[in-house]
Amino acid sequence: MEEVLTNPKLGYYINRDVFGADGDFITSPEVSQMFGEMIGVWAMCLWEQMGRPSKVNLVELGPGRGTLLADFLRGVSKFKNFTDSLHIHMVECSPTLQKLQYRNLKCVTEDSADGNEKKGINSTITVSPVSWHASLEQVPTGLPTIIVAHEFFDALPLHQFQKASRGWCEKMVDVTENSSFRFVLSPQPTPATLYLMKRCKWADSEEIFKLDHIEVCPKAMDLTQEISKRIGIDGGGALIIDYGLNGVVSNSLQAIRKHKFVDILDNPGSADLSAYVDFAAIRHSAEEVSGVSVHGPMTQSQFLGSLGINFRVEALLENCTEEQAESIRTGYWRLVGEGEAPFWEGPDNQTPIGMGTRYMAMAIVMCLLCSVVFPCHVLIINEMLISICEEENVKNIIVRIKNKK
Repeated sequence: MEEVLTNPKLGYYINRDVFGADGDFITSPEVSQMFGEMIGVWAMCLWEQMGRPSKVNLVELGPGRGTLLADFLRGVSKFKNFTDSLHIHMVECSPTLQKLQYRNLKCVTEDSADGNEKKGINSTITVSPVSWHASLEQVPTGLPTIIVAHEFFDALPLHQFQKASRGWCEKMVDVTENSSFRFVLSPQPTPATLYLMKRCKWADSEEIFKLDHIEVCPKAMDLTQEISKRIGIDGGGALIIDYGLNGVVSNSLQAIRKHKFVDILDNPGSADLSAYVDFAAIRHSAEEVSGVSVHGPMTQSQFLGSLGINFRVEALLENCTEEQAESIRTGYWRLVGEGEAPFWEGPDNQTPIGMGTRYMAMAIVMCLLCSVVFPCHVLIINEMLISICEEENVKNIIVRIKNKK
């Protein structure tokens, strides 16, 4: 799975733009600007609770096109104390996506006085320095850190185990005589069996007994501990949003090409591979690290609702055309709704499907901040929401907040 997605020459993510209607799938930031804006609200709340540090590392894992962070920065751009504190770190292995991120963050590269060396890269949205890294390990330590991982964990390589007469056996990929691929069961225990044993200890015996398949993601468990250790030492918090379950994941590995499911072994490297995130395993992995507290998971609908997305959508609908209003309502449903949108009047094959309950959110924060991340501080949210609304809507928003808070 790792080879298929990130091989330096032929990896799925490496040499193409896979997002959006013309790609293979659409993510929440591509659906609506409100998603990135709400993540900005969350990050500002965390920054406030950290005591407004003058320097902060803002890290996004797997930033895609950079759409989430661009909307994030536009939403917080009026809060100079916050934006002046940010040093943005993009953890991205794809050169193609790095170029898209550079463009969407409206970056400029400053040269030294003699023009021979690069002085630095800044996003002109907030005049914040931007750096790119191949892994989280390369991001400098020593500063309070805010980490955002949206649809990142679902692409980390996982291991599938199947129950057989001799016990749990890992599913492996084999090559047939005619050079095609097939799945086989391992004849002996594999290194990933250690993670399976660890995962089973965290689960109820009844939960494991009724399953014939189990998925474990060692990289997700190890990365969670790396994130937690960094937060425990440097301070700050991490937000993980993905589709998944708050329990053992059985058999969710899937391949998507041009918005359709395809066979996992068909033409590797031409389709996205992903799987449900085991949020329970992430929680247990984080809880093994001292100095941090874990909150959630909660549904994406609950999370965005607690951040005030309802107020934001009302503000956007105040001053827009009917065509824009349809787009806003559709985007809102896809972010927080469940199932097919009841208001849709367009073609059946384009009916918006809500992500509100299929996606979940979890926060890992420094222990001293544990009481304020879920839910966020209402006064900060109110101030933030007002700042991203048009001036003529401010009074209306204030009235709504007073009536509904």
